[in-house]
Amino acid sequence: MATKLLEDEITEALDRFVSLETSNGTTEKSLRATALRFRILREHGYDVSQDMFNSLKDLNGDFKDCIRKDVKGMLSLYEASFLGFEGEDILDEAMAFTTMHLKNIKGDEIRKGLLDLVSHSLELPLHHRIERLEARWYIQVYAKKPDANHLLLELAKLDFIMVQSTLKRDLTRNFIVVEGHGTSTQSQFSNVRKGLTKVTSLITTIDDVYDVYDVYGTLDELELFTIAVERWDINAVEDLPEYLKICFLALYNTVKEMVYDTLKLQEVNVLPYLKKAWSDMLKAFLQEAKWSTRKDMPAFKDYFENAVISISGIVILVHAYFLLEQNITKQALDCLEKESYHDLLRMPSVIFRLCNDLATSKT
Repeated sequence: MATKLLEDEITEALDRFVSLETSNGTTEKSLRATALRFRILREHGYDVSQDMFNSLKDLNGDFKDCIRKDVKGMLSLYEASFLGFEGEDILDEAMAFTTMHLKNIKGDEIRKGLLDLVSHSLELPLHHRIERLEARWYIQVYAKKPDANHLLLELAKLDFIMVQSTLKRDLTRNFIVVEGHGTSTQSQFSNVRKGLTKVTSLITTIDDVYDVYDVYGTLDELELFTIAVERWDINAVEDLPEYLKICFLALYNTVKEMVYDTLKLQEVNVLPYLKKAWSDMLKAFLQEAKWSTRKDMPAFKDYFENAVISISGIVILVHAYFLLEQNITKQALDCLEKESYHDLLRMPSVIFRLCNDLATSKT
């Protein structure tokens, strides 16, 4: 909750955790501590092996039956299992084991506070929740604990109030920044929230134009717009219909502002990288519009290669990188120049696309 306030202290503590030997016990304390240590280290990018959970298994390779009696430990192991990588079978087995036994817990078997934690986690694991919303919920839960550390609780409340004050101040601007709150909740990322809200608003508006172009204009007009963005030529606006002139100027001026701010702070011209990201996405939009017009059914490979770009994840991530105001590295810029985007940009976009298609297929 107050991670920014205690950032140095937390880093020091995590470094100490890394040096600790894996506990071999199976008592309540050791199971919970081991799973908690694994989860926190993984969340902070430390290289920690799933093998630390081997001590929880019997000679047959199954999780020991005695673990079922340790609800707190199982809950901690359940949360840790969601940070597993592909192929980490121990964590897959841990997720299945803990999910089954946590769901079978009866209300009269444990105290209500612990039962609430179990129900909350089974509804949606911690790794999938929004940090600040979870902080608010847990502050209320923690305050009810008889052994709560009141000094820590007061710090958490003050930190939450301070961040809320920053978010409310953001809302007093001339544009709405609510959509940015879920992705960058810390108070120091106010500029990121404002910038990404502008970007996502532009993406949504332009995407709608390409989706319903037959209402507002023609496919030829969309091609002109796509070419204008690729050339990044303000004079090209004269060839566009009125509704696309507005879109182009809004995009042009927004990107120009971000380029100026980055140039002023870091002396790096990021225009080529932002322009490429937007141009690639609009080409993907245009391809989808052509498929729709011709009623073509593209091969899955062709569709998905295009769809990973059209989902807009890469545009958002490229802008986010420059908005963070951290040191821009040559290595990062080299990756953004390449014809094919780095997996750090592609893989989140794949997840974004799959989730989007899954949701729209159900409607």
